[in-house]
Amino acid sequence: MLGNKNHQFRLRGWLLSIFLCSLTFCLWLGNVAKTITPLEFAGVVSAQSPDTNQLVQQGLELYQVGDVKAAIAIWEKAVNIYQQNHNAAAEVIVRENLARVYQEIGQSEQAIIQWQQVIAYYRQVRNLQQVGRSLTELAQVYSSLGQPIKAIALLCNPDEKSNCSSDSALQIAQTHKDFIGEAAAWGSFGDANRLTGNYDLSIKNLEKSLVITNKLNIAGLQISVFNSLANAHISEALVKYRRADSATQRGDDEVAKKLQGDAQQQDANALKYLRQSIDIASSQNDFAGEMRSHLQIIPLYYRNNANTEAANSLQQAVNLLQRLPETRRRVYATIDLVRLLQPVARVNLSSPISCIKPDTSIKATDLLEQAVTIADKINDFRAESFALGELGHIYECRQEYSKALLITNKARLAAEQGLKAQDSLYLWEWQTGRILKALSKTSEAISAYERAIKILDPIRHDILTANRDIQFDFRDTIEPIYRDLVALKLSLEEPKKTASKSLVSQENNNNISSILQTMDSLKLAELQNYFGNDCIITPLPQGNIEKFSNSSTAFLNTIILEDRIAVIITLPNGQKSSQSIPITRQDFINKINDFRRSLEARRNAITEYDTTIAKQIYDWLIEPFTEELQQFHVKTLVFVQDGILRSVPMAALHDGEKYLIQKYAIATIPSLNLTDIKPLNRQNLRILALGLTVDATIDNKIYSPLSDVGTEIDGVLEKIPGKKLLNDDFTSDRLKIELDKQAYSIIHIATHGEFGAEPEDTFIVTGKNQKLSFNKLEEQIRRVTSSNQLLELLTLTACETAVGDERSALGLAGVAIQAGAKSALASLWAISDKSTAQIAISFYNELLNNPNISKAEALQSAQIELIENKKKKEDNLLILPIGHP
Repeated sequence: MLGNKNHQFRLRGWLLSIFLCSLTFCLWLGNVAKTITPLEFAGVVSAQSPDTNQLVQQGLELYQVGDVKAAIAIWEKAVNIYQQNHNAAAEVIVRENLARVYQEIGQSEQAIIQWQQVIAYYRQVRNLQQVGRSLTELAQVYSSLGQPIKAIALLCNPDEKSNCSSDSALQIAQTHKDFIGEAAAWGSFGDANRLTGNYDLSIKNLEKSLVITNKLNIAGLQISVFNSLANAHISEALVKYRRADSATQRGDDEVAKKLQGDAQQQDANALKYLRQSIDIASSQNDFAGEMRSHLQIIPLYYRNNANTEAANSLQQAVNLLQRLPETRRRVYATIDLVRLLQPVARVNLSSPISCIKPDTSIKATDLLEQAVTIADKINDFRAESFALGELGHIYECRQEYSKALLITNKARLAAEQGLKAQDSLYLWEWQTGRILKALSKTSEAISAYERAIKILDPIRHDILTANRDIQFDFRDTIEPIYRDLVALKLSLEEPKKTASKSLVSQENNNNISSILQTMDSLKLAELQNYFGNDCIITPLPQGNIEKFSNSSTAFLNTIILEDRIAVIITLPNGQKSSQSIPITRQDFINKINDFRRSLEARRNAITEYDTTIAKQIYDWLIEPFTEELQQFHVKTLVFVQDGILRSVPMAALHDGEKYLIQKYAIATIPSLNLTDIKPLNRQNLRILALGLTVDATIDNKIYSPLSDVGTEIDGVLEKIPGKKLLNDDFTSDRLKIELDKQAYSIIHIATHGEFGAEPEDTFIVTGKNQKLSFNKLEEQIRRVTSSNQLLELLTLTACETAVGDERSALGLAGVAIQAGAKSALASLWAISDKSTAQIAISFYNELLNNPNISKAEALQSAQIELIENKKKKEDNLLILPIGHP
C-alpha cells in the first residue's frame, strides 16, 4: 500500500520537519512586513537618539550575517533606551521584530511576551488594524508551540454558528477592510485547523485566503498559502492511506480501493500547490521559500514513484542550500535534506530506524558537518543539537559505534544548553540506548532508555494530542522506545522453565514491576495517539492493582515484541512471574487472526467447532501458569492485552476439555492504572436503554434489523428501573436531553456499531439513519460523570471491531475511559441479537440477585448458562468486558 510506503520517508524526521515548518510556518505577515530597517523609524525616532538608531542598524547587520543572539541583545538595549525616552512608537516597531526573531530561534515564550506588549500598545493608541495583524502573528506562535486551540481563539474564537467574535483577528481585518490582514488571518486559521486534525475546514479556510491573496498578488503571501494548502492535503492523504490500510486488513477491498484513490487525489492536489509555490519563489529569488517547497515535494514524489522528478527536485534543493544565509533555517533545511538524499531503507525489519546507503552517507556527513559548523558559529545550541544528533545517527548506521556515541553525547550536551530541550533530548537518549544495546552494554542501554522515557513522559501528551501530523509517526518515533526498553528488561529475566518454578526474587519482582509500569505508560500513549486532541485520559494513582492483594484475582499482561511474546502474571499475593513464547510478531498476529476467523465462521458451520487454535493459544498464554492459578485458588483472570490480542475474546480459549470462561471469570482492562477497580455500587441503580430494531443505511452501507433488541431492552428494564429510547426516539439530540434531565448509573446501547482504525471510523448507528460518533457520545456522557454522578457501566452490544486491526480495539477500550465509565461490556464483533439479549438479561439478573459477585463473575455465569443451553455453541463467548472484574 502507498500509505505504508510513506513511512520510509518520515522515520525519525517528524520532529525536525515539523519544527522547520514552525519556523517558516506561514510567516504570513512576516512575508509582507519588512525586516527592521532604520527607514521604518522615520518620523518616530527622535533627533535626540541617533545612538539608538545606530544600535538598530548594528543589530540588523548582525541579524543578516546570522548572529541572531547578538542582534537580539542589541535590539533589547534599544528597547530600553526608547522606553527611557518615552518613544513608544519606535519601541513597538523594535518589539515586533524582536518577536519574529525570538520565534525564529525557538524562544516562543519570549515571542509571546513581545507580541502581548505590541498588542497592548496598538490597543492603547486604537490602531485596530495593527491589533488584528499582531493577533494573527501571536496565533502563529501558539500554533508553532502545538497549541492550535489558543491560536484559533485569537484568530476567530468561533461561536456555535461559526461566527467570529468582534475582537478576533479575522473580524478586525474584515471590519477595517484590511485585505492583507484578512488573508493572513484566514491562512493562519487554516494552519491551526490542520494541527487539530480538521483538514476539511483547514482547506476551506486556506482557500478563502488564496482568493484574497491572488487578488493582492503579493508573492510572499502566495508562497505561504500554497505551502499551507499542500500541508493540509498531505495530512488528508496520510489519513486516507491509513484508513485504506485498515480496510485492506479487514478484507474490505472496495472501500480500500476508494480510500487509496482519494488519498492519491489529495497527493495530486498537494503537488499542484507545491509546484506553483516553487515557480513563484524561483521567480522572486526567494531561495528559502523555494527550498521549503522542495523539501515538501520530494517525499510526495517518492511516495508516488516519481523518482525522476524526486531526483531533479533533490538536486535543485542541494544547489539552493548553498545560497541560503548561514542561519538556523539553513541548519534545519540541511538536516531535512539529508534525510531526503534517497529513498531510505530500514536497518532491519524489527527496527523503526532508517539508514541511507553508505555511498550517500559520505555526502550526508559533509552536509551535516557544515550544519554543525554554522550552528556553532551563530551560537544556536538547539540547531547544533539536532545537526549533531543526525550526524551521530549516520555513524550509528555505519556501525562506527564509538564515534556515534561520542557525537550523540555532544548532541545531548548541546540540547541541555539550549531552550526547550526536552523534545530533542529524549531522542538523543534513545539513540544512546540503541548504540549501547548494539555494543551489548545492556545495563547502560537500559539506563539511557529510562532517561529517554523520563524526559518523554511529561511532554508526550502535548506531542501526541497537539499535532495530528505527529500521530502518523507514533509507531516509528515513540512506541519503539517503550518496547525496546521492555525487551531489554525482559532479557534480564531467566526463562520460566516450569509452571512450578519457585518464588521469584524481590529483585526480579521489581524488574517485572518496572516492565509493567513501562507498558502502562505505552498504553496511555497509544490512547492519546488514537484520540488526539479529544484525549482527556488521566491515569489513576500507581498501586491501583495492589487493592486486589489477597483476593482470588490474577492479572495477566501480554507484551508483543518483534521476536517473541511475553506473558506476565501477577498473583493475588503480588508475586510476579513471566513466560516468553519464541514466535515472531507477524506469525503471532496471523495465528490470532486465524483464531478470530474460526470463531466468526462457527456460526455458519455445520460440523463441530474445531478448538485446535484455541488450544494452542491457551497453551501459550495460560497453561504455563496453571499450577500457580490452582495454588492461589484464582477465580478471576484480568487480562491487560497488547496489540492484536485486544481483538479476540480470551473466554473462547480451550484447554482441550473446557473453555476458559468455564474455569474462570474473565475481564479485560486497557491498563493497570487507567481502570477504576472499585466494585459496583448497587445502590439506586438506574438504566438508560437505547436500541435500534429496524434497518438503517449509513454512508451507503445497509445495517440489518435487530429484531431481538426490543426483547433485550424490555428484559433489561425489568431488572433495573430506567427509561428506553428506541428507533426514531434514539437520536443524539434525544440522548443529550435525557442525560441533561436525569443521571443514569448504567447506559445500555443495543445497536450496530463500528470500531475503526481512526476515531472518524468509530460510531454507533442511531435512529433516522443517523450515526453518533464516539467522540460525541463521550462528550454527552462526560457531562454526567463530571458532575460527580459516576457511570457504573456502559454496555455496547452488536458492535464490531475490524479483523486484524490492532487500532480498532483501542477505540473500544477508550470509549469507557474517555466517557468516565468505571466499566464497559461490549461485543468484539456482530453476533446474533437473540444471543445478545439472553446474555444481557442473564448478566443483569445475576448482578442484582447476587450482591457478592463481581461483574466478571456475573458475565461468566451468563455465558456458561448460554453454553449449557445451546446445542450448537453459537455466539456464546464473544462479549468482552472492559474494566473492573
